[in-house]
Amino acid sequence: VIGFLDESGIRNIARLETDRDKTAHEYAISLRQVIEFSGIAPEQVDGAILSSVVPPINGALVAAVRMITGIRPLVVGPGMKTGLNIRYENPRELGSDRIANAVAAYEEYGAPTIFIDFGTATTFGVVGEGGVFLGGCICPGVKLASEALVTGTAKLPRFELTKPEHVIGRTTLTNLQSGMYYGYVGLVKNIVRKIKQELGQEATVVATGGMAVMIAEESKVIDKLDGLLTLKGLRLIYERNKAEQARKEGI
Repeated sequence: VIGFLDESGIRNIARLETDRDKTAHEYAISLRQVIEFSGIAPEQVDGAILSSVVPPINGALVAAVRMITGIRPLVVGPGMKTGLNIRYENPRELGSDRIANAVAAYEEYGAPTIFIDFGTATTFGVVGEGGVFLGGCICPGVKLASEALVTGTAKLPRFELTKPEHVIGRTTLTNLQSGMYYGYVGLVKNIVRKIKQELGQEATVVATGGMAVMIAEESKVIDKLDGLLTLKGLRLIYERNKAEQARKEGI
């Protein structure tokens, strides 16, 4: 997911497929196309930050950004200033996307906050009072689970995940849609309930990611929808670390 930030905010959101086999030059071509399609000249870009949970492509992405803009992007990782107190047993295990989500959730919605990212995996994170990242849990994403259901069985067909009219389906297709959709609504409800029990207090629940709108339509536990949560977090992390980056590069 690519976004551009200027004084008007985050805009021109674009999505590119992650491909471990792409070279830096191939990513650079795609990136240039996205920049030019957005009406931005590469020389207008004066900063960049990258969050990746696919380590094999990090080098290619960093090189691609440098080819197009002449700038070495910040890469979210251990040692960066986040404004959070991360209570993970091994902070290096924590995905950079979850760090970005936690930073934005705390800045935008205060604490305690539960944030849910409906991506390839469905990830839950909890930020407590004082900006303490307490941890969370990870489940298979809705689309990933749907694909596993189809590929792991002999006769079930591929299906589009939409909200069915009834829980009791009368065809194989509506059975699949009902089980997956209402199953995930129940999953979200139960995990949020258990998290609040452990916290011992209420918390704002924020959802982001590709399936967030669909799940929130039925779920009563989601308070806020924020499709830009991860990009907002990256902006905040960039602002908190750009001075250090400039010092390292002798600017």
